[in-house]
Amino acid sequence: MNKQFSQLKRKMIGQVIAISIVTAVLGLIIYYIFIDGILQAPFAELFVMGLQTFWDIEYYEAVGVYATIFRQNKTLWLAFGFIVLLLIVFYFALSRFKSYFIAISKGIDALAAESTERIALPDELDFMERKLQSVKDTLKERAVLAQEAEQRKNDLVVYLAHDIKTPLTSVIGYLSLLNEAKDMPIEQRAKYVDITLDKAHRLEQLIDEFFEITRFNLQTIVLEKEQLNLPFMLMQLADEFYPLFEAGQLQAEVDAVEELTIPADPDKLGRVFNNILKNAVAYSSPNSVIYLRARTEKDNAIITIENTGKPIPPSKLERIFEKFYRLDASRGTQTGGAGLGLAISKEIVVAHGGTISATSSDNKTVFSVRLPLN
Repeated sequence: MNKQFSQLKRKMIGQVIAISIVTAVLGLIIYYIFIDGILQAPFAELFVMGLQTFWDIEYYEAVGVYATIFRQNKTLWLAFGFIVLLLIVFYFALSRFKSYFIAISKGIDALAAESTERIALPDELDFMERKLQSVKDTLKERAVLAQEAEQRKNDLVVYLAHDIKTPLTSVIGYLSLLNEAKDMPIEQRAKYVDITLDKAHRLEQLIDEFFEITRFNLQTIVLEKEQLNLPFMLMQLADEFYPLFEAGQLQAEVDAVEELTIPADPDKLGRVFNNILKNAVAYSSPNSVIYLRARTEKDNAIITIENTGKPIPPSKLERIFEKFYRLDASRGTQTGGAGLGLAISKEIVVAHGGTISATSSDNKTVFSVRLPLN
């Protein structure tokens, strides 16, 4: 950018030098024509005639006035003429510089108006044109992504509202049966109670997803950092997920550098790894291993969670960190969630000054979190 501004500055300086040269040439031409040139005599006679006509001065006295004013002050008149001429030329030349600001102003107006036309600036401002067009394209892309996210959210709310009716209807139905059939056999009553409790848990999960959407729209991430022991956190997560590992016929292996600590908010960072690990469990093949690793690289800690299973298509891999984006739109909300887990994880990692990414190929998917050590 500095190089491009330097080019524009050199062009402007060149124009100023050119204007100065043109002014000097014109000044010399005028000087040698009117004062010491072919028009000197006609100009002098006209001046003397004017003094005689309007001020009633005699001829020789008028000639003396002319000599006193012009012939004896050539240098002063030359300097004065140059200054006046320079100001006039600069006045017209400034219109060129003014056009730069007008063009930039129009470009900014086009940017603010979100028009579909491309921004066009003079050749001297081609770098500014590219910059403004890049900003315009970025804003347009963000607007499209925001609109898509809003539409996904609205669709999700509609689906959740519809899904809530199913367990709620079941809960009401079974409770009504239990209330009406006072003499229902104990075995049948216990069965209905189990079904009702299961539907109530499902209803609670759906309501939690509603609250998650609301929290995401209203949340402001405030970190309460402390020195966090990463190996301990990863081991703790593996223990907490043991029931899910058992249900999915999975195993977990933790490989972390001993005593690896980073300044972080343990609750929020725990939520990041929790979200990633839930995703790994959901998409892992049975009888496979999920690897949780932590190592250092220069001034960063690198935490990876790797699972074996169906790879994520590249087109979807680019969008999994978008809010309300669900990897498999056809999956039921029982396993799909609100599509906010990874989006929230990204915001938390970014708030820590880190980055999060994912790769997927050859039946292996790896989520990588990079966090500063200091």
